[in-house]
Amino acid sequence: MNALGKSARAAAGELARCDSDQRDAALRHAAAAIRAQSEAILSANAKDMRAAEARGQSGAMLDRLALDEERVEAMACGLDTIVTLPDPVGRVLAEWERPNGLKIQRVTVPLGVIGIIYESRPNVTADAAGLCLKSGNAVILRGGSESFHSSQAIYRCLTTGLSAAGIDQAAVQMVPTTDREAVGYLLSSMAGYLDVVVPRGGKSLIKRVQEEARVPVIGHLEGICHVYLHESAETEMAKDIVLNAKMRRTGICGAAETVLVDRAAAERLLPVVIAALSDAGCEVRGDKEVQELMPGVVAATEEDWSTEYLDAIISIRVVDDILQAMEHIRHYGSGHTESIVAGDDEAATRFFADVDSAILLHNASTQFADGGEFGMGAEIGIATGRIHARGPVGTEQLTSYKYVVRGSGQTRP
Repeated sequence: MNALGKSARAAAGELARCDSDQRDAALRHAAAAIRAQSEAILSANAKDMRAAEARGQSGAMLDRLALDEERVEAMACGLDTIVTLPDPVGRVLAEWERPNGLKIQRVTVPLGVIGIIYESRPNVTADAAGLCLKSGNAVILRGGSESFHSSQAIYRCLTTGLSAAGIDQAAVQMVPTTDREAVGYLLSSMAGYLDVVVPRGGKSLIKRVQEEARVPVIGHLEGICHVYLHESAETEMAKDIVLNAKMRRTGICGAAETVLVDRAAAERLLPVVIAALSDAGCEVRGDKEVQELMPGVVAATEEDWSTEYLDAIISIRVVDDILQAMEHIRHYGSGHTESIVAGDDEAATRFFADVDSAILLHNASTQFADGGEFGMGAEIGIATGRIHARGPVGTEQLTSYKYVVRGSGQTRP
């Protein structure tokens, strides 16, 4: 592990000196290698799939792990898309001149060496490495044991791209073992090599990283996302947004877990919304007022309001007004993503001003909480912290800045 860290630190210095064209060339060569090695990647994935099935992994886990020709091509296309993004390194964020003639600039720079720990999805190997390379960062990848062979096959394509572009292969490295102790060592004993850690996976993984890491962590613990139906919400729009926010993909962090609806519109909105959810196979849990309006609804408990189901289950509560809706979100939310459905633009403006989550939407599904949907090409994950990155973590969020000061002989009196 120390050898990985030393090599990554040296490669980070070299990578920071590479220009955008060289980094982009590495990404293009890596995409070409993924396409050329598609059969080898699928063969490695088949080995992982057989092992996962033998261990009795869930259908959802197998789906996240599985690769096919379409998903392999999507990885290559993802790298091609990252190439088209603006270079995030060397941008002048601000500049000014002092009365004494000093000229000051704030300029973006890479973070340095990034450790990324992830589970299940082997495509994260390509996405994460691509974003780090584009932003001039060296990266140490630690994928899940269940996707070890798939990730190694993809990793070999990445190093092929680096070599073809004349960049040190240590700019992208992968922990070569499935031993869980490697994760603990990376988190607790590599602060001299790592500048930041990004976890991507389930709650238990992220909680462990946040508790054990000795360097800054970019990520989120839970995605308890809300859809608030204001009394001015149009009925069909409310139904469509709630249905999509919950059921498009129930296992992602941007899936809605709770619906709040104004009492003034509950009789109009709830029958339509709940019928659509039920028809789609979603279990609905509601407070007393929801149950009175819709007798077939399961009673919600206090625990439901703070539960990230990641499944076809949703909780619904009737609120007095926007103030009570925002108070509920403040109390039970995780700071991830919230949506307001409203025809009243003033209500949306107030919601945006007073709700302090990383992503806020008006008349749109919470499932748009995604770097690709934001036009960022890809993302490593969603951050809910308030320092440095917040929301989708793409190339720009993987940079910091430094100050460049130009003088003409000034000395300080």
